[in-house]
Amino acid sequence: MNFSLLADSGDVMFGANTRGIILFGFEIYYYAICIVCGMIGAAALSALLMKRRNMSPDLIFLLFVVCIPTAVICARLFSCLTDPNIGIENFLRFRDGGLSVTGGVLGGVLAGFVVCRIKKVSFLRAADCVVVNILIAQALGRWGNFFNGEVYGAEVTNPALQWFPFAVPISPAAGAGGIDGFSDPRATWHYAFFFYESVINLIGWAILFTLAWKLKKKPNGILTCLYFVWYGTVRSIMEPLRDPEFILDRGGIMWSELFSILMVGLGICAILVLLILNFRKEGAFTGSRTGDPCGISEYMTPYKDDQPYYSTINMFGDKYPPAPPKEKKGAAAEQPSDDTSDTPDEPPEGGGGAV
Repeated sequence: MNFSLLADSGDVMFGANTRGIILFGFEIYYYAICIVCGMIGAAALSALLMKRRNMSPDLIFLLFVVCIPTAVICARLFSCLTDPNIGIENFLRFRDGGLSVTGGVLGGVLAGFVVCRIKKVSFLRAADCVVVNILIAQALGRWGNFFNGEVYGAEVTNPALQWFPFAVPISPAAGAGGIDGFSDPRATWHYAFFFYESVINLIGWAILFTLAWKLKKKPNGILTCLYFVWYGTVRSIMEPLRDPEFILDRGGIMWSELFSILMVGLGICAILVLLILNFRKEGAFTGSRTGDPCGISEYMTPYKDDQPYYSTINMFGDKYPPAPPKEKKGAAAEQPSDDTSDTPDEPPEGGGGAV
């Protein structure tokens, strides 16, 4: 069995190189690792936010199973249709690269809408818990572009600015990744757009997640729309400045730029529509003057018999009874209890929804 820290040959079973790691002879790219870590992080944060906003966190697992594959397929399809260097005939060649974030977001959100309709769960309410966390996935995923040596801007000629991560060295060698640039004397320094976008997305996530954690007034869907406004603005600014090699411009149209602008415009329009509809129904743009001001009062779950119980995380945790006593097992279950009190067990520390 061969082992190498800088594995390049096909007969190595375990190792690592500048592109990825090798397990049982199969190379797993760092790009894929970044994407998967972003997905897992977004799913965990979404489950936490659902618990906070009076929804069953179990819903995120169902959404994860359906939305992630759909997002990957749509991301690949968008790239194949808009990248002149790929083509639809190469759709199944995922390992050759080409996954559009724009296509993935649109496909994943559409799949989530279908799941919520089937499970009779408010789509806008669930989206406010999930969509905002797409930004953290995108922030981590952009580092995959670093390992692939892509998503960079114009050349940086000022030596004082040639430092990482403000700029990144790009090797001209065929098949070279981002790490290769640091050891290649022929490498040229370029503006590290992947890093800029990663940081901006991280800031956007922190803002939207904080709002989602603290706000509970109607209407639902505002945070989802703010995501599209934020991300669309970032991409519409960054996209024209990228290296032309990585711009999706089949037919002479900058498709990612076009969809980014549409995200901003439609996101702003959707916010206005939600506020107006809430005003017509509740007498106020946010909250309600005539009824329940909260958009998350009703506990929502994808299961029929799932009941909420006390949780310190849930905004309405004090409205629910304690968790049911744990069932005793074995012979202990048949012994009569000395405790004749009707008082239920104390809720567990930290509480919990029906998970």
